[in-house]
Amino acid sequence: MSGNSIGKAFTITCFGESHGKLIGVTIDGCPAGLELGVEDVQRDLDRRKPGVGPYVSPRRERDEAELVSGIFKGKTTGAPITIIIYNRDVDSRPYEEIRYTPRPGHADYPAEVRYGGYQDYRGGGRFSGRITAAYVAAGAIAKKLLKTVGVEVLAHTVQIGKVKLCKEVSYEEIRRETYRNPVRCVDPETAERMLEEIRAAVRDGDSVGGIVEGIALGVPAGWGFPIFDSIDADLAKMVFNIPGVKGVEFGSGFKAASMRGSENNDQYTIKDGKIVTETNNSGGVLGGLSNGMPIKMRVAFKPTASIPRGQKTVDLRKLREIELRLRGRYDPCIVPRAVPVVEACMALVLADHAIRMGAIPQVLG
Repeated sequence: MSGNSIGKAFTITCFGESHGKLIGVTIDGCPAGLELGVEDVQRDLDRRKPGVGPYVSPRRERDEAELVSGIFKGKTTGAPITIIIYNRDVDSRPYEEIRYTPRPGHADYPAEVRYGGYQDYRGGGRFSGRITAAYVAAGAIAKKLLKTVGVEVLAHTVQIGKVKLCKEVSYEEIRRETYRNPVRCVDPETAERMLEEIRAAVRDGDSVGGIVEGIALGVPAGWGFPIFDSIDADLAKMVFNIPGVKGVEFGSGFKAASMRGSENNDQYTIKDGKIVTETNNSGGVLGGLSNGMPIKMRVAFKPTASIPRGQKTVDLRKLREIELRLRGRYDPCIVPRAVPVVEACMALVLADHAIRMGAIPQVLG
Protein backbone atom coordinates (compact mmCIF):
# COMPACT_ATOMS: atom_id res chain seq x y z
CA MET A 1 0.00 0.00 0.00
CA SER A 2 1.73 3.18 -1.19
CA GLY A 3 0.59 6.78 -0.88
CA ASN A 4 1.33 7.18 2.81
CA SER A 5 3.69 10.17 2.58
CA ILE A 6 3.17 13.80 1.61
CA GLY A 7 5.26 16.97 1.48
CA LYS A 8 8.48 18.04 -0.24
CA ALA A 9 10.72 19.68 2.38
CA PHE A 10 8.60 18.99 5.47
CA THR A 11 7.29 15.48 4.90
CA ILE A 12 5.06 13.19 6.90
CA THR A 13 4.60 9.44 6.64
CA CYS A 14 1.61 7.98 8.47
CA PHE A 15 1.23 4.38 9.61
CA GLY A 16 -1.15 2.15 11.55
CA GLU A 17 -4.82 1.18 11.38
CA SER A 18 -7.97 1.91 13.36
CA HIS A 19 -7.97 -1.37 15.31
CA GLY A 20 -4.26 -2.18 15.10
CA LYS A 21 -1.79 -1.84 17.95
CA LEU A 22 -1.07 1.81 17.25
CA ILE A 23 -1.09 4.63 14.77
CA GLY A 24 1.72 7.06 14.21
CA VAL A 25 3.59 9.48 12.03
CA THR A 26 7.19 10.20 11.09
CA ILE A 27 8.03 13.82 10.28
CA ASP A 28 11.15 14.40 8.19
CA GLY A 29 12.60 17.81 7.40
CA CYS A 30 11.79 19.58 10.65
CA PRO A 31 14.57 22.11 11.33
CA ALA A 32 16.87 21.59 14.29
CA GLY A 33 16.51 23.71 17.40
CA LEU A 34 12.73 23.92 17.72
CA GLU A 35 11.71 23.67 21.36
CA LEU A 36 9.26 20.79 21.49
CA GLY A 37 7.64 18.68 24.19
CA VAL A 38 4.90 16.09 24.28
CA GLU A 39 2.55 18.73 25.72
CA ASP A 40 2.73 20.66 22.43
CA VAL A 41 1.36 17.64 20.59
CA GLN A 42 -1.03 16.47 23.30
CA ARG A 43 -2.87 19.79 23.42
CA ASP A 44 -4.11 19.39 19.86
CA LEU A 45 -4.73 15.65 20.16
CA ASP A 46 -7.03 16.30 23.10
CA ARG A 47 -9.11 18.55 20.86
CA ARG A 48 -9.89 15.78 18.36
CA LYS A 49 -9.96 12.62 20.44
CA PRO A 50 -13.22 10.63 20.60
CA GLY A 51 -15.33 10.25 23.69
CA VAL A 52 -15.64 13.96 24.45
CA GLY A 53 -19.28 15.11 24.47
CA PRO A 54 -22.59 13.26 24.02
CA TYR A 55 -22.68 13.45 20.22
CA VAL A 56 -19.46 11.70 19.27
CA SER A 57 -18.35 8.07 19.17
CA PRO A 58 -18.34 6.40 22.60
CA ARG A 59 -14.96 4.86 21.74
CA ARG A 60 -12.79 6.10 24.62
CA GLU A 61 -9.26 6.58 23.38
CA ARG A 62 -6.76 8.42 25.55
CA ASP A 63 -4.73 9.42 22.49
CA GLU A 64 -1.57 9.83 24.52
CA ALA A 65 1.30 10.81 22.26
CA GLU A 66 4.78 9.34 22.61
CA LEU A 67 7.65 11.18 20.91
CA VAL A 68 10.15 8.40 20.26
CA SER A 69 12.79 10.04 18.06
CA GLY A 70 14.14 13.34 16.80
CA ILE A 71 14.04 15.17 20.16
CA PHE A 72 17.04 15.69 22.46
CA LYS A 73 17.16 17.91 25.54
CA GLY A 74 13.76 19.33 24.67
CA LYS A 75 14.62 20.45 21.14
CA THR A 76 14.39 18.97 17.67
CA THR A 77 17.64 17.52 16.35
CA GLY A 78 16.94 17.77 12.64
CA ALA A 79 16.51 13.99 12.44
CA PRO A 80 13.13 12.38 11.69
CA ILE A 81 10.58 12.77 14.48
CA THR A 82 8.37 9.76 15.13
CA ILE A 83 5.19 10.01 17.20
CA ILE A 84 3.14 6.97 18.18
CA ILE A 85 -0.36 6.76 19.67
CA TYR A 86 -1.57 3.42 21.03
CA ASN A 87 -5.10 2.18 20.31
CA ARG A 88 -6.45 1.19 23.72
CA ASP A 89 -10.25 0.96 23.34
CA VAL A 90 -10.81 -1.45 20.47
CA ASP A 91 -13.83 -3.71 19.90
CA SER A 92 -13.51 -5.53 16.58
CA ARG A 93 -16.34 -8.04 17.06
CA PRO A 94 -18.98 -6.12 15.07
CA TYR A 95 -16.61 -5.96 12.09
CA GLU A 96 -16.13 -9.72 11.97
CA GLU A 97 -19.89 -10.05 11.55
CA ILE A 98 -19.92 -7.78 8.48
CA ARG A 99 -16.62 -8.90 6.98
CA TYR A 100 -18.17 -9.81 3.62
CA THR A 101 -20.95 -7.22 3.51
CA PRO A 102 -19.50 -3.84 2.46
CA ARG A 103 -20.99 -0.91 4.34
CA PRO A 104 -22.66 1.75 2.16
CA GLY A 105 -20.65 4.97 2.15
CA HIS A 106 -17.45 3.29 3.37
CA ALA A 107 -14.33 2.19 1.47
CA ASP A 108 -14.98 -1.50 2.24
CA TYR A 109 -15.83 -2.64 -1.30
CA PRO A 110 -13.16 -0.77 -3.31
CA ALA A 111 -10.56 -1.74 -0.67
CA GLU A 112 -11.61 -5.39 -0.98
CA VAL A 113 -11.09 -5.22 -4.74
CA ARG A 114 -7.85 -3.23 -4.55
CA TYR A 115 -6.11 -5.37 -1.92
CA GLY A 116 -7.64 -8.76 -2.63
CA GLY A 117 -9.11 -9.21 0.83
CA TYR A 118 -5.81 -8.81 2.69
CA GLN A 119 -6.61 -5.34 4.01
CA ASP A 120 -7.33 -4.75 7.70
CA TYR A 121 -11.10 -4.25 7.59
CA ARG A 122 -11.63 -3.71 11.33
CA GLY A 123 -13.08 -0.27 12.01
CA GLY A 124 -12.28 0.79 8.47
CA GLY A 125 -8.60 -0.07 8.96
CA ARG A 126 -6.37 2.32 7.05
CA PHE A 127 -9.38 4.24 5.74
CA SER A 128 -10.73 5.19 9.16
CA GLY A 129 -10.94 8.73 10.48
CA ARG A 130 -8.80 7.41 13.33
CA ILE A 131 -5.71 8.02 11.18
CA THR A 132 -6.30 11.77 11.43
CA ALA A 133 -4.83 11.65 14.94
CA ALA A 134 -1.50 11.25 13.14
CA TYR A 135 -2.23 14.36 11.04
CA VAL A 136 -3.00 16.34 14.18
CA ALA A 137 0.17 15.17 15.94
CA ALA A 138 2.33 16.24 13.00
CA GLY A 139 0.29 19.41 12.53
CA ALA A 140 1.04 20.50 16.08
CA ILE A 141 4.74 20.61 15.19
CA ALA A 142 4.00 22.44 11.94
CA LYS A 143 1.95 25.04 13.83
CA LYS A 144 4.80 25.64 16.25
CA LEU A 145 7.23 26.05 13.35
CA LEU A 146 4.92 28.53 11.62
CA LYS A 147 4.66 30.55 14.80
CA THR A 148 8.39 31.37 14.44
CA VAL A 149 7.56 33.32 11.27
CA GLY A 150 4.31 34.87 12.50
CA VAL A 151 1.87 32.52 10.78
CA GLU A 152 -1.20 31.30 12.68
CA VAL A 153 -3.77 28.71 11.60
CA LEU A 154 -7.36 28.69 12.89
CA ALA A 155 -10.46 26.63 12.13
CA HIS A 156 -14.07 26.53 13.28
CA THR A 157 -17.41 24.96 12.39
CA VAL A 158 -19.58 27.10 10.11
CA GLN A 159 -22.30 24.58 9.19
CA ILE A 160 -23.81 21.36 10.50
CA GLY A 161 -26.62 19.88 8.44
CA LYS A 162 -28.83 22.78 7.40
CA VAL A 163 -27.76 25.04 10.27
CA LYS A 164 -25.27 27.71 9.21
CA LEU A 165 -23.22 30.31 11.03
CA CYS A 166 -24.57 33.43 9.31
CA LYS A 167 -22.94 36.19 11.37
CA GLU A 168 -19.46 37.59 10.82
CA VAL A 169 -17.02 36.60 13.54
CA SER A 170 -13.62 38.05 14.37
CA TYR A 171 -10.37 36.12 14.50
CA GLU A 172 -10.19 36.86 18.20
CA GLU A 173 -13.63 35.29 18.68
CA ILE A 174 -12.48 32.20 16.78
CA ARG A 175 -9.43 31.90 19.05
CA ARG A 176 -11.46 32.41 22.20
CA GLU A 177 -14.78 30.66 21.58
CA THR A 178 -14.26 27.74 19.19
CA TYR A 179 -13.44 25.09 21.78
CA ARG A 180 -15.98 26.24 24.36
CA ASN A 181 -18.81 24.08 23.02
CA PRO A 182 -19.08 20.52 21.62
CA VAL A 183 -19.70 21.55 18.00
CA ARG A 184 -16.75 23.99 17.77
CA CYS A 185 -18.93 26.87 16.58
CA VAL A 186 -18.01 30.40 17.68
CA ASP A 187 -21.58 31.65 18.20
CA PRO A 188 -23.35 30.02 21.21
CA GLU A 189 -26.86 30.43 19.77
CA THR A 190 -25.88 28.85 16.45
CA ALA A 191 -23.98 26.13 18.32
CA GLU A 192 -27.15 25.15 20.19
CA ARG A 193 -29.12 24.90 16.93
CA MET A 194 -26.31 22.77 15.48
CA LEU A 195 -26.53 20.46 18.49
CA GLU A 196 -30.27 20.11 17.94
CA GLU A 197 -29.58 19.23 14.28
CA ILE A 198 -27.35 16.39 15.49
CA ARG A 199 -29.92 15.31 18.10
CA ALA A 200 -32.61 15.15 15.44
CA ALA A 201 -30.41 12.95 13.25
CA VAL A 202 -29.71 10.62 16.18
CA ARG A 203 -33.44 10.33 16.94
CA ASP A 204 -34.00 9.35 13.31
CA GLY A 205 -31.19 6.79 13.34
CA ASP A 206 -29.25 8.96 10.92
CA SER A 207 -26.26 11.30 10.64
CA VAL A 208 -25.35 14.77 9.36
CA GLY A 209 -22.39 16.45 7.68
CA GLY A 210 -21.22 20.04 7.63
CA ILE A 211 -18.51 22.56 6.81
CA VAL A 212 -15.32 23.62 8.59
CA GLU A 213 -13.65 26.92 7.73
CA GLY A 214 -9.86 27.05 7.92
CA ILE A 215 -7.95 30.34 8.09
CA ALA A 216 -4.23 31.07 7.87
CA LEU A 217 -3.12 34.49 9.14
CA GLY A 218 0.23 36.13 8.54
CA VAL A 219 1.17 34.31 5.34
CA PRO A 220 3.19 36.82 3.26
CA ALA A 221 2.61 37.40 -0.43
CA GLY A 222 4.50 35.14 -2.81
CA TRP A 223 4.39 31.69 -1.19
CA GLY A 224 3.63 28.86 -3.62
CA PHE A 225 5.16 27.00 -6.57
CA PRO A 226 2.94 27.23 -9.65
CA ILE A 227 1.87 25.40 -11.64
CA PHE A 228 1.57 22.00 -9.99
CA ASP A 229 2.67 22.95 -6.47
CA SER A 230 0.35 25.93 -6.16
CA ILE A 231 -0.37 26.73 -2.55
CA ASP A 232 -4.13 26.29 -2.94
CA ALA A 233 -3.69 23.04 -4.88
CA ASP A 234 -1.47 21.64 -2.12
CA LEU A 235 -3.92 22.74 0.57
CA ALA A 236 -6.82 21.17 -1.30
CA LYS A 237 -4.94 17.91 -1.78
CA MET A 238 -4.04 17.73 1.89
CA VAL A 239 -7.56 18.27 3.20
CA PHE A 240 -8.94 15.76 0.70
CA ASN A 241 -6.85 13.21 2.59
CA ILE A 242 -9.21 13.64 5.55
CA PRO A 243 -11.78 10.82 5.39
CA GLY A 244 -15.25 12.17 4.67
CA VAL A 245 -14.21 15.32 2.80
CA LYS A 246 -16.23 15.85 -0.40
CA GLY A 247 -15.58 19.48 -1.30
CA VAL A 248 -13.20 22.41 -0.85
CA GLU A 249 -13.50 26.08 -1.78
CA PHE A 250 -11.35 29.17 -1.32
CA GLY A 251 -12.72 32.66 -0.73
CA SER A 252 -15.98 33.16 -2.59
CA GLY A 253 -15.57 29.63 -3.97
CA PHE A 254 -18.53 28.26 -5.91
CA LYS A 255 -20.43 31.48 -5.26
CA ALA A 256 -18.00 33.16 -7.68
CA ALA A 257 -19.70 31.32 -10.54
CA SER A 258 -22.79 33.51 -10.08
CA MET A 259 -20.90 36.77 -9.52
CA ARG A 260 -19.65 39.30 -12.02
CA GLY A 261 -16.00 40.23 -12.32
CA SER A 262 -16.70 43.65 -10.84
CA GLU A 263 -18.12 41.91 -7.75
CA ASN A 264 -15.56 39.14 -7.38
CA ASN A 265 -12.36 41.09 -8.09
CA ASP A 266 -10.51 42.14 -4.93
CA GLN A 267 -9.44 45.75 -5.44
CA TYR A 268 -6.10 46.88 -4.04
CA THR A 269 -5.55 49.63 -1.52
CA ILE A 270 -2.95 50.67 1.05
CA LYS A 271 -3.55 50.19 4.77
CA ASP A 272 -1.00 50.99 7.46
CA GLY A 273 1.66 51.24 4.77
CA LYS A 274 0.91 47.78 3.34
CA ILE A 275 -0.70 46.71 0.08
CA VAL A 276 -3.94 44.88 0.84
CA THR A 277 -7.23 44.14 -0.89
CA GLU A 278 -10.55 45.67 0.11
CA THR A 279 -12.26 42.28 -0.06
CA ASN A 280 -10.96 38.72 0.03
CA ASN A 281 -12.97 36.80 -2.55
CA SER A 282 -9.74 35.15 -3.69
CA GLY A 283 -9.32 33.55 -0.28
CA GLY A 284 -5.78 34.85 -0.07
CA VAL A 285 -4.52 33.06 -3.19
CA LEU A 286 -4.06 34.30 -6.77
CA GLY A 287 -2.37 32.29 -9.50
CA GLY A 288 -1.40 29.65 -6.98
CA LEU A 289 0.53 32.19 -4.89
CA SER A 290 -0.40 33.71 -1.55
CA ASN A 291 -1.27 37.40 -1.93
CA GLY A 292 -0.73 38.49 1.67
CA MET A 293 -4.39 38.35 2.69
CA PRO A 294 -5.72 35.67 5.06
CA ILE A 295 -5.94 32.30 3.34
CA LYS A 296 -9.53 31.16 3.78
CA MET A 297 -10.85 27.77 2.77
CA ARG A 298 -14.03 25.88 3.52
CA VAL A 299 -14.05 22.11 3.74
CA ALA A 300 -17.28 20.14 3.25
CA PHE A 301 -17.79 16.84 5.10
CA LYS A 302 -20.38 14.26 4.11
CA PRO A 303 -22.71 12.76 6.73
CA THR A 304 -21.12 9.95 8.72
CA ALA A 305 -21.47 6.76 6.66
CA SER A 306 -22.14 4.48 9.66
CA ILE A 307 -25.80 4.72 10.67
CA PRO A 308 -28.04 2.25 12.55
CA ARG A 309 -30.73 2.22 9.87
CA GLY A 310 -31.13 -0.82 7.66
CA GLN A 311 -29.42 -0.34 4.28
CA LYS A 312 -29.04 -2.43 1.15
CA THR A 313 -25.73 -4.10 0.41
CA VAL A 314 -24.49 -7.42 -1.00
CA ASP A 315 -22.95 -10.55 0.46
CA LEU A 316 -19.65 -10.84 -1.41
CA ARG A 317 -19.48 -14.61 -0.90
CA LYS A 318 -22.98 -15.46 -2.12
CA LEU A 319 -23.37 -12.51 -4.51
CA ARG A 320 -26.87 -11.70 -3.33
CA GLU A 321 -28.51 -8.56 -1.97
CA ILE A 322 -29.09 -8.32 1.77
CA GLU A 323 -30.12 -5.71 4.34
CA LEU A 324 -27.34 -4.53 6.63
CA ARG A 325 -27.90 -3.11 10.11
CA LEU A 326 -24.77 -1.81 11.74
CA ARG A 327 -23.81 -2.26 15.34
CA GLY A 328 -20.79 -0.71 16.98
CA ARG A 329 -19.65 2.81 17.81
CA TYR A 330 -19.79 5.80 15.51
CA ASP A 331 -20.09 9.58 15.40
CA PRO A 332 -23.47 10.93 14.25
CA CYS A 333 -21.50 13.96 13.03
CA ILE A 334 -17.74 14.02 12.46
CA VAL A 335 -17.54 17.77 11.83
CA PRO A 336 -16.68 18.97 15.36
CA ARG A 337 -13.76 16.55 15.63
CA ALA A 338 -12.57 17.57 12.16
CA VAL A 339 -11.89 21.17 13.22
CA PRO A 340 -8.39 20.50 14.64
CA VAL A 341 -7.72 18.16 11.71
CA VAL A 342 -8.34 20.93 9.17
CA GLU A 343 -6.05 23.20 11.21
CA ALA A 344 -3.35 20.53 11.16
CA CYS A 345 -3.63 19.89 7.43
CA MET A 346 -3.32 23.58 6.60
CA ALA A 347 -0.34 23.94 8.93
CA LEU A 348 1.46 20.96 7.38
CA VAL A 349 1.22 22.42 3.88
CA LEU A 350 2.18 25.93 4.97
CA ALA A 351 5.19 24.68 6.95
CA ASP A 352 6.34 22.75 3.89
CA HIS A 353 6.03 25.85 1.70
CA ALA A 354 7.70 28.07 4.31
CA ILE A 355 10.76 25.82 4.41
CA ARG A 356 10.90 25.54 0.62
CA MET A 357 10.67 29.33 0.35
CA GLY A 358 13.54 29.76 2.81
CA ALA A 359 11.32 31.58 5.30
CA ILE A 360 12.18 28.97 7.95
CA PRO A 361 15.90 28.08 8.19
CA GLN A 362 17.28 24.59 8.73
CA VAL A 363 18.59 25.54 12.16
CA LEU A 364 16.57 27.64 14.58
CA GLY A 365 18.05 29.57 17.46
